[in-house]
Amino acid sequence: MLMREATAGDWAGIRPFFRRIVEAGETYPYPRDLGEEEGRSWWLLPAPDRTVVAEDDDGRVVGTAKMNANMPRGGNAAHMASASFMVDPDHSGRGIGRALCEHVIDWARESGFHAIQFNAVVETNTHAVRLYESLGFRIVGTVPEGFRHPAHGLVGVHVMHLPL
Repeated sequence: MLMREATAGDWAGIRPFFRRIVEAGETYPYPRDLGEEEGRSWWLLPAPDRTVVAEDDDGRVVGTAKMNANMPRGGNAAHMASASFMVDPDHSGRGIGRALCEHVIDWARESGFHAIQFNAVVETNTHAVRLYESLGFRIVGTVPEGFRHPAHGLVGVHVMHLPL
């Protein structure tokens, strides 16, 4: 698997599984009918933030991560990083999410962030919660009924934290 900086041209490879994940409405707070241009602008971040893709051995985009300061740069909370991840559901269970998360942790350390905070990890997304916890993240709080899940109704969202 190759991890590299995303380019504008990578949107064509990201968009199919991005759309599938967003339309499912189970893990992201994005509108389920999010338009293509808006989705692209929300996901492909300009520097100094960063978006990467994971490619399989055939050069297909199978996952992606965006990473950024959790709060506006230059402010009193800009020392905290954040990130979001998407793995093509057709390629889940192959370690792509772990590799993306490890890449984000390395980026945050190298960029001088003090910690990483995930603001809204849906509590029913147990695979992601277990992955993050296995990498040292802790749940520092849960917002009750903070997410409207299409199958489970109102469920909590975890705030997760990893000191660097």
